[in-house]
Amino acid sequence: MKYLGAIDQGTTSSRFIIFDEKANIVSVSQKEHKQIFPKPGLVEHCANEILKNVKFVVKNAITKANIEAKEIVSIGITNQRETFVLWNPQTGEPYGNAVVWQDTRSKEVCESLKDKKELIGQLTGLPIATYFSAPKLKQVLDLNQDLRKKAKEGKLLFGTIDTWLVWNLTGNHFTDSTNASRTMLMDLEKLEWSDELCKIFDIPKEILPKIKPSISNFGEIKDFNISIDAVLGDQHAALFGQACFNKGDLKNTYGTGCFTLLNMGKEIVRSKNGLISTVAFQTQDETFYALEGSVAIAGAAVQWLRDNLGIIKESKEVNELAAKVSDTGGVYFVPAFSGLYAPYWRDDARGVIVGLTRYSNKNHIARATLEAVAYQTKELIEAMEADTGIKIKELKVDGGMLASELLMQFQADILGVKLLCPKVIETTALGVALATGLGVGVYSSLDQVGRLWNLDKEYSAKMNVNISDDLLVGWKKSIEKSFD
Repeated sequence: MKYLGAIDQGTTSSRFIIFDEKANIVSVSQKEHKQIFPKPGLVEHCANEILKNVKFVVKNAITKANIEAKEIVSIGITNQRETFVLWNPQTGEPYGNAVVWQDTRSKEVCESLKDKKELIGQLTGLPIATYFSAPKLKQVLDLNQDLRKKAKEGKLLFGTIDTWLVWNLTGNHFTDSTNASRTMLMDLEKLEWSDELCKIFDIPKEILPKIKPSISNFGEIKDFNISIDAVLGDQHAALFGQACFNKGDLKNTYGTGCFTLLNMGKEIVRSKNGLISTVAFQTQDETFYALEGSVAIAGAAVQWLRDNLGIIKESKEVNELAAKVSDTGGVYFVPAFSGLYAPYWRDDARGVIVGLTRYSNKNHIARATLEAVAYQTKELIEAMEADTGIKIKELKVDGGMLASELLMQFQADILGVKLLCPKVIETTALGVALATGLGVGVYSSLDQVGRLWNLDKEYSAKMNVNISDDLLVGWKKSIEKSFD
């Protein structure tokens, strides 16, 4: 039996999952890291804590699997994408905390670049928003001239989390095209760092890692003598794990945020409806592109109910509360804690709960929290249909929130399409494990990889269309309130 490993470094935790060649999970180890909020709008992680946790879960999962490290033929890395680290190449020490994708510190930088909106959009496929790395990197360097000086002197390296891990594990300063496409510094067509973008953001090109195809060799992990043969941003890995290899294939991941990707094949589709054009994944021979809709807050809203309001003690309790009522009683929750991403791209939006009456209670708020995820996904898919003319008939779904049958049924109802749940819901980790397996020849083709996908459960719409339409009208009105 051949084993494949996946380092899955997410927004809230790091995991290492070992799969056998038939895509069965053999062993899992997971460890959470601290969420750091220095002031409103700032979100950070400790880069050294993440690195330490990754090394721990790799060793722990191998021990739990009762196998030797040499039995793992290859390891892939998948990661939170836009989050970045700056570090000293001589000492390996980070310059401060990692700046997380949810962080909104770069509002003023984004405002100052509005006149370059079309140029940046054409080069990168991205709207100007605090979500992406380059505006925040510029903000950090502008506020710390010592760091800017170090960058010019070759005493500073930049990398998204995949790069931080690859550098520490192998010594190579590499990234892949999916992660690079989220920095706002890569030319989407040329798949290389853009001199023009580096000039716009005043970022020395020398601090950036080498861009490699997603499925290629990134070096050998020194502690284990195992090669890394695939690196994919988390949502791209989920697309791969869902076997969405053909144009028109669609997946949605319900995690900390919510991310819908539509495979567009070899074509770059420029969105006119608030979506992102991005690399889906890149092999040595081919590049596949996607349209993406990104929602900042999905499962994170449940964590907010738990950590900030104390309505629940554990995240799973949200389903128990939500199930106690048949509807929200007219309550809508727009969790715009980091502004609103696709399709609005409004940094000024703020979270609102509307429709409260004396009748409202925590059960209604819990249900509204889950339904907000479904409404946001509906808007993304509407935008995709408008951009492409493709009529969506089914949606492959994955992520931790699949545990909520209430959410999944409501999602099917509000979309009016079939939801397909895979047997392995850890599709982000599975995707990069399959990709790294393809890279080293465990699998010979995408078709062979695709045959490993298996259906576990499906949901079909049951709600009357008139009711779902009325609910959507209420959601649209609530969105407008978040802009006030």
